[in-house]
Amino acid sequence: MFTIGDFARYGRVSPRMLRHYDAIGLLRPDRTDPATGYRLYGAAQLARLNRIIALKDLGFTLQQVGAVLDEQVGPEELRGMLRLRRAELAEAVVAATARLARVEARLRSIESEGHMPADDVVIKTVPAVRVAELTGTAASYQPEDIGPVIGPLYERLFPLLEGAGVRPTGPGIARYEDEPGGGGGIVVHAGVTVSGPVGAVGDTGVRVVELPPFEAATIVHRGAMDDVLPAANTLARWLDANGYRSTGYAREVNLECPPDRERWVTELQEPVAKA
Repeated sequence: MFTIGDFARYGRVSPRMLRHYDAIGLLRPDRTDPATGYRLYGAAQLARLNRIIALKDLGFTLQQVGAVLDEQVGPEELRGMLRLRRAELAEAVVAATARLARVEARLRSIESEGHMPADDVVIKTVPAVRVAELTGTAASYQPEDIGPVIGPLYERLFPLLEGAGVRPTGPGIARYEDEPGGGGGIVVHAGVTVSGPVGAVGDTGVRVVELPPFEAATIVHRGAMDDVLPAANTLARWLDANGYRSTGYAREVNLECPPDRERWVTELQEPVAKA
């Protein structure tokens, strides 16, 4: 038999936790010394303790853990609970990874302040262009809201164009605008340059539109779009220093899009006017 201190040490838990498990009936000691009141545990109880900790680490409540261990939950229900928890954990990992990427992008932006050459910014007239595009709505202009909208739009766009016999003739162009009505949402246009007639492309949901020419301040970003913040900040500082103001959201023109996103080359084209 083990004292509560020894049992806690072997089980890699605290005595306080064992006392709590005893109090709620989850893991009672093998016996309690009637003279001293000391709790005594058997080696076989380590198996139950290990299951308690494993299920608790999966996110189950102690009440659920007790029900599972006492066989109040059948095998099918337990499998369902585990599958659901697995899906929740996988979703949390994806969200945490994306959050880490955003934090790293902000950090790189802070570290690069004042280091990106201002002469990377070029003022030019962007000519009119015809694009085939799909449109969606994002909750905001934050990367975590834009990414889940624009990615699936592009994944749908190219197969639809191929099925309709429409061939791209130039780079992809993503553009953004405020949602009508001032609700705070962002209308996302995922497009690619084409030469076909203006209008709907069959019943695919794709539309071909003519984008008019405009005056733009441009900068080329090399790398994944998750890391675009330093280039965008450089563009903003240049506008402020040179007497320009933005008149809308920057277009993202995909000059090079190899499978490795770190090797992407994207031109930001921000519509501007003299302040």
